[in-house]
Amino acid sequence: MTYGTRTDHYPATSKVLHWLVAICVLTTAPVAIAMTRIGKGPTQDALYNFHKSLGVLILVLMVLRLINRLAVGALSAEAGIEPWQKAVSSIVHTSLYVLLLAMPIVGYIANSAYGASTPFFGLFELPRIIGKNEALATQLFALHRWIGWLVVLLALTHISAALYHHFIRRDAVLKRMLPRALGGF
Repeated sequence: MTYGTRTDHYPATSKVLHWLVAICVLTTAPVAIAMTRIGKGPTQDALYNFHKSLGVLILVLMVLRLINRLAVGALSAEAGIEPWQKAVSSIVHTSLYVLLLAMPIVGYIANSAYGASTPFFGLFELPRIIGKNEALATQLFALHRWIGWLVVLLALTHISAALYHHFIRRDAVLKRMLPRALGGF
């Protein structure tokens, strides 16, 4: 993802999709950690189902984000940002888009290979897309975990950069993505 030519602010659709994905990611990461650390039983089952549902929601939201990004474009870089910072920002943003699309897909395929259901908040279940293959499931779940840790690392980098711009540089990088009610424009 590269910078665009717009100089104003992100449209409401971009902001809403960004913050919905952020909330889902910031929720699903601790849920994933918790579900693997508690004993088997109804609480663990509920956490797994919630995690799977959030994964499906993240996939849907990321597809919508990608469509939105292609339709409305991106902003140009804030004035005064160093070329190396622009390059790092582009790498982080592109990586987040790719990984947040890939991670739920890998999780869904792994879940299907394991033979488990993929519910969506109790409303319906996604069909299994491949036959049971526990060896494949094990490999895909490992890949899913690694992607998850990469997403956490990149999200922390993204958040840190936004806070750096807001509190240290005191520029408008963060404000361009904030809702107006929180001081954005």
